[in-house]
Amino acid sequence: MKKTIFLLPLLAFCGLFYCISAQDEMKPEDTEVWEPEPVKIDPGESAASPPSDAIILFNGQDMSAFNIPEGTEWVVGNGMVTISPSEEKRETPVVITTKQEFGDIQLHVEWRSPAEVRGEGQRRGNSGIFLQQRYEIQVLDNYNNRTYSNGQAASVYKQQIPLVNACRPPGEWQTYGIIYTAPRFTEAGELESPAYVTVMHNGVLVQNHTEILGPIKFIGYPEYEPHPLKQPLGLQDHGDAVSYRNIWVREL
Repeated sequence: MKKTIFLLPLLAFCGLFYCISAQDEMKPEDTEVWEPEPVKIDPGESAASPPSDAIILFNGQDMSAFNIPEGTEWVVGNGMVTISPSEEKRETPVVITTKQEFGDIQLHVEWRSPAEVRGEGQRRGNSGIFLQQRYEIQVLDNYNNRTYSNGQAASVYKQQIPLVNACRPPGEWQTYGIIYTAPRFTEAGELESPAYVTVMHNGVLVQNHTEILGPIKFIGYPEYEPHPLKQPLGLQDHGDAVSYRNIWVREL
């Protein structure tokens, strides 16, 4: 028993000595990795500019990248697109979707709520950005406008509260930088890994690798249902004259 107690520290010391000796014998180039070489891209003139490998979804000229169903009108002009408002707020929102489908992405969106403030809470500059048609990042005028915390701007709607409220005043342009990891499902349709999202609102981190609990659900609790890895993105018409510009995406 005494021999065992004595040998254990000795073996540990010898192992540590061997590791240190092996490290001492290494050269700097032993830990250099040269392949693969990252592809060179043009990062753009600013953080808001689309890099050279981005897919432009809206460049200020037309909405040809989107499918726009009946019952909603998106008016292009002055480098932006604005939702034609409804006299009464839509109880059932209409979502337009991209013609191209996406999985894991980096998404850049600039949006603006109407300068003229009308309504309060959820009835003030309401729209939304849909990831894979079903997971919503809320767009809402929350400048001096209180609503339920998991329904305010930059929330994962009805699920995850943003870390802070980074809203600018109504009528000013706001920016979302979104990093999204799509959920994975097994061949049997079981959830293998949930979706995660990171959101920068006006350059401020408001969702930090946040787990998405399932598709948006206005009433009740979210629950995942299996779907293909690549699905369209969406923008929501909730009856308010919200404007968008400079929308681009990078596939990850």
